[in-house]
Amino acid sequence: MTSLPLTSIILFDDQSWQDLLPLTFTRPLSELRVGILTIKEKWEHWLHGEVSYITQDYLSEKFKLTIQHENYLINSSYLPTEALVLQVKSLSAGQAIYDHNTLVAAKLSAETIAKVVVDKNNISTSTNFKKIDGENLTYERITKPYHIFSKNGQELTKDFNLITTGRQSQAISNTNQVFGKHPIFLEKGVYMECCIINTHEGPVYLGKDVQVMEGSMIRGGFAACEGSIVKMGAKIYGPTTIGPHCRLGGEVNNSVLLANSNKGHDGFLGNSVIGEWCNLGADTNNSNLKNNYLPVKIWSYSKEGFEDTGLQFCGLIMGDHSKAGINTMFNTGTVVGVAANIFGDGFPRNFIPSFSWGGASGIIKHQLNKALETAAIVLKRRNQELSDEDANILTHLFQAENQNRFPNP
Repeated sequence: MTSLPLTSIILFDDQSWQDLLPLTFTRPLSELRVGILTIKEKWEHWLHGEVSYITQDYLSEKFKLTIQHENYLINSSYLPTEALVLQVKSLSAGQAIYDHNTLVAAKLSAETIAKVVVDKNNISTSTNFKKIDGENLTYERITKPYHIFSKNGQELTKDFNLITTGRQSQAISNTNQVFGKHPIFLEKGVYMECCIINTHEGPVYLGKDVQVMEGSMIRGGFAACEGSIVKMGAKIYGPTTIGPHCRLGGEVNNSVLLANSNKGHDGFLGNSVIGEWCNLGADTNNSNLKNNYLPVKIWSYSKEGFEDTGLQFCGLIMGDHSKAGINTMFNTGTVVGVAANIFGDGFPRNFIPSFSWGGASGIIKHQLNKALETAAIVLKRRNQELSDEDANILTHLFQAENQNRFPNP
């Protein structure tokens, strides 16, 4: 018996990719995690397909495009909902769904996709497809870094239902105290003893081989993805997500760690998004509320200036491979680029460019060879190697970084 081919899902980046920097410097938009799953994983689950990407040229070596005879072309800033997925599945060849003038999804032949790629920066505004009625749909999008933590609760609940419905959780040890109206689900290999879990505000999901050490106190919604560790005595307020192979300790509130990052010690992290391969040293703290209680402004790469988030609570946005030394203090709404190394006393400035080295007393540009060396060592500790593709991405970013953001050493 021949199995049917998987649905071809092509996720394309629009202007939102730039608006989501620094988190998207090292990945397509669809590789961002919000809830339990990445946006890519959500679409894979909903459409039962195989994903490829239309993204920035320098990312395409790692995140490749595969074109099949028929393809769903989907704007990766849009989160799947049951209503949207039904609409996407109903598309005929050449038809498209628009959110006003923005392309959400289309069903296209290989020949049409090949033409689309030629002008890939303008896909979202293309009007070359037959428009079907999508005006009555309610859309959810991720277009700003702070959307990741502000929408994490609703997405966590959706993802929880998506991946646990009809399945049986592993048994919970009776040394734990669990209460609340929402469910808790433990995948195979979870180890948790002598912890307090409150699901009154949202569900709790513990992925395969997750460890939750003794004395941890968790208020849902909360998700710890495969292989992650919650350290002893952690105090976690939802909605919070830690991606695969993260370490989490201290006090954490409404934050997302994408994957492979550590905040393993005491210190506060709130209303924040931390990229991959980051480390926050012991007693690192961030402010998530201004003393005057006014809305927080953060650095926008696309606007090359600070923009108002409209949020009263907004903490730290940190790109991949960045590190903070012990006792580092981050002010409200701080944005840190890729491969920055921050240390020293005092508050560093609210925008720290990629490949920065220093802190409040001054910042210079890090050396590329040293940044690559550190990245390779960090990955090796997790039995991984820094691939040529990832090294090329970091090299591109180093060369593209605006030189005049750094004073002479």
